[in-house]
Amino acid sequence: MSAQLDNQAISILKENDLGGYTIPTKGLYPYQWNWDSAFVALGFATFNMDRAWEEIELLFEGQWDDGMVPHIIFRKDDPSYFPGPSVWGTTNPKIPTSGHSQPPVAATVVRRLFEQDTSAAGKEKIKSLFPKLLAWHRWYHTYRDPEGHGVIAIMHPWESGRDNLPDWDNAASYVDISDIGEYTRKDTSHVNPEMRPKKIDYDRYLAIVKFGRDNNWDPKIVAEQCPFFVADPGNTFILLRADRDLLAMAEALGETEAAEELKGWIALTEKGIAKLWNEEKQAFCTYDLRNDVLGTGISSASFLAPYAGIREEKYINPTREHFDRIAAKVNYTMPSYDPDHPLFESMRYWRGPVWGIINYLIATGFAELGDAARAERLRTDTVALIEKSDFAEYFDPITGEGAGGNSFSWTSAIWLTWATPSLTAKAA
Repeated sequence: MSAQLDNQAISILKENDLGGYTIPTKGLYPYQWNWDSAFVALGFATFNMDRAWEEIELLFEGQWDDGMVPHIIFRKDDPSYFPGPSVWGTTNPKIPTSGHSQPPVAATVVRRLFEQDTSAAGKEKIKSLFPKLLAWHRWYHTYRDPEGHGVIAIMHPWESGRDNLPDWDNAASYVDISDIGEYTRKDTSHVNPEMRPKKIDYDRYLAIVKFGRDNNWDPKIVAEQCPFFVADPGNTFILLRADRDLLAMAEALGETEAAEELKGWIALTEKGIAKLWNEEKQAFCTYDLRNDVLGTGISSASFLAPYAGIREEKYINPTREHFDRIAAKVNYTMPSYDPDHPLFESMRYWRGPVWGIINYLIATGFAELGDAARAERLRTDTVALIEKSDFAEYFDPITGEGAGGNSFSWTSAIWLTWATPSLTAKAA
């Protein structure tokens, strides 16, 4: 079965390839998404390194002059998706895009490509991409941590990549939705509405988009005035890991000035994560910066500290304990939200389902920590989910049923680069 799934995963990536960039899946997501493309590049790298580099290069075609890499690049106006480019109203002169970013996994992916591709062409790719990656990281540290707390905020639930997480509910409840007007969603025509965000959630999403549009997506105004501004352990840990990877590339390239800047960001974040630590819950949680409220929910992002290079036992030991507690509650790790929490829903978008890409990130951290057993549990569960329910967008942690979009690019990519038993056999 493994070889068959390997071939199927390759076919999905090729079928979702629209000429140098890859869509997540046909119908539901018809554009190029930021962190999707980064993971997809890892999948392509297993059989076509040139195509892997191209995926990243085309992602950075959408980079703004201020360094921000948006979460969607609208390479065409597809009426099957809402909200499209006209709703975002951005003025990026290069290509229409959304107005905010997404988890910055790209530097980590680029480092891996660089280490795999030892050709002269590979080194030229990294030289070209390095200043673009650095500018993006600088944008994050400037405009998503404007007060220098050492934690990274999001201005919209979509910016987290974990759109419908229960942790956003309270902060989003303060967003004024009185002036959003009528709109027609398209996502519920592709997927069972019971698996998607509710109308009240979409009302809040669009109200935040309207705020950005009304302020010309000025990142300084967003940082100072956006009604939703929440420090996120997911983006914080992903950027900390990406800063470390970009530092390794800076040192390899002899970029000493950039290396010092990166070291400063890393030191600040290593100290700042204490702001996200909920002592009572013994877990990393969100922090609503607008309303000064520390979250109490434990999400899959709470397990990304090892991935970010955090090694303090006061953080790692409780993280392991929560992992074991949750793993005992479900048949497949890692649910996107704590199954003991009253807002857990096993099949609704980001409120409970398992995502292969998050499993990969968490497992990477545990493996680097020397925790092979937990890393392998995540990998074998991901294998079992894909073998049971194909390359779905996400999976029910109890039943293993696939949900969301089908023939999903990043699930296919994670299979190829990490989960596949045939890959493990070859490595052994």
